[in-house]
Amino acid sequence: MSGKINQNTRPQRREYDHELKRQAVQMLVDGHSAASIVERLGISGTNLLYRWRQQQIGKAGPVASARDDRVRELEAELRRVERERDIFKKALIIFGRAD
Repeated sequence: MSGKINQNTRPQRREYDHELKRQAVQMLVDGHSAASIVERLGISGTNLLYRWRQQQIGKAGPVASARDDRVRELEAELRRVERERDIFKKALIIFGRAD
């Protein structure tokens, strides 16, 4: 039994084709959770998925980052409007009982 470590026994790095990367990033942009994408496509981790997204945003330039900023703004506004709607619904229920 030898004490040598064989350098060739390291696990091979998985390589993903460009189409799989594009599809995974598109799913992330469409609102799927990173965990579900990783599970469905068999990707090794969420960090890899976020790295791919950053690479694609870097290729797309400032237009993509501006779009991401706008999406964040719209999502925040949507949450605010949903809270307002819920408050109005509750008020209608409360004042509707006063009859």
